Amino acid sequence: MLDLRYSTILSVAIPLMASSFIQSIVMITDSSFLSRYSTVAFDAAGNGGMIFVTLFVALMGISDGSQILMARRIGEKKEHLLAQIFGTTLLINVAIAAILLVGIQFFLPELIRSFTYHENIAEAEIVFVRIRSFGLLFSMITLAINAYFMAMGKTYMILISAAVIALTNIFLDYGLIFGNVGMPAMGIAGAAYASMLADGAGMIFLIIALIVSEDRKRHQLFKSIRYNSASFKSLLKVGSPITLQLLVALITWTVFFIWIEQKGEYELTVSQTIRTLYFLAFVPIWGFSSTTKTYISQYLGNKSYDSIRTIHRRIQFLTIVFLFGLFHGALFYPDFLVSMINPNEVYIEGTANLLRFISGSILLYGISSVYFQTIAGSGNTRVTFYIETISVGVYVLAAYFFIKVLNWNIYWIWTVEYIYFILLGLLSVGYLRFFDWKTKSI
Repeated sequence: MLDLRYSTILSVAIPLMASSFIQSIVMITDSSFLSRYSTVAFDAAGNGGMIFVTLFVALMGISDGSQILMARRIGEKKEHLLAQIFGTTLLINVAIAAILLVGIQFFLPELIRSFTYHENIAEAEIVFVRIRSFGLLFSMITLAINAYFMAMGKTYMILISAAVIALTNIFLDYGLIFGNVGMPAMGIAGAAYASMLADGAGMIFLIIALIVSEDRKRHQLFKSIRYNSASFKSLLKVGSPITLQLLVALITWTVFFIWIEQKGEYELTVSQTIRTLYFLAFVPIWGFSSTTKTYISQYLGNKSYDSIRTIHRRIQFLTIVFLFGLFHGALFYPDFLVSMINPNEVYIEGTANLLRFISGSILLYGISSVYFQTIAGSGNTRVTFYIETISVGVYVLAAYFFIKVLNWNIYWIWTVEYIYFILLGLLSVGYLRFFDWKTKSI
């Protein structure tokens, strides 16, 4: 079981943060390339990417549930059950990926046309999402392996996989968007192919890493890739609320960007730039969030309840330190950060002012996410779904009021982020304080 030293917490979190950082650099690179190719491609890839990720969370939710279950079994000293959980996770992911792929190819295009105001953006989004969706065939395997490594705290494998994905994606972006290094110039389609093929490269690395892993041999991981009713029920019990939670959150953010697109192309371009930089800020938050789930699940499995506050304090402190180190540019030199994404002078000043304004909301999220992920790590994922639903419900009502009723400037519209993160934190703290959550059996 993982100990509580800062060095051990960082040994788990830093590879995850580095992985998220690499993915953020990829997103920044994608956006930078596409903004120099055309504004339509930049906006369409942003919105199309949001739609894809919204559907992709069906796989993420099950894999997060798998991580929590495997970490709990490690804490309970029942590691012989990891193979059953892993095999069942893989089979569920295959089924979900197949359903999503069919839906994206045959039903999503008309839906995109129905709610997108600008026809040229809609058609570009469809091209992007249709190609990008084939990456699900790789991700269904990648996420199952990631869950296994994260449950054991061996996150360096995920870091190396992310590096493989990033390098492949950047190289293919450079070639396929503009037609460099002997590749065809494909514009936004090239960006989609680059991301999809990069997912394949990451999957190949993780499969090789798992095959040669001593832990895989010890747990006999490949001998239980078959349906197991007990693992299936446990995964659905823990993972399906996470899937719904992520789905609700991302549908809400997708709707937010659809309303922004309907407001105007300037507002959409500014917001897509903010979205890209947002993911840079999420690097330490996501890294420490996954670390929190692993720690909480292991320590609850071992019934070490007195250590929970120490876990909270140390992870929150580290989150704040790393947030300031990585995202301080939003306060001190936002113009430079914005110009890396979109060098067009028309957008730089407005986007930079907005970036500085919302940076405080990221700090709030960094603190509150530890409480929220504690609830998830305890197995009370139905509660996290309720908290998420209430928070995004208020978020979407506020966004509609600000955009559709008051017709506010884009600067003030983004105050919805403060509303969401504050409410998420208050509800999470309230649940941890007043309800019995430590003895949840999963």
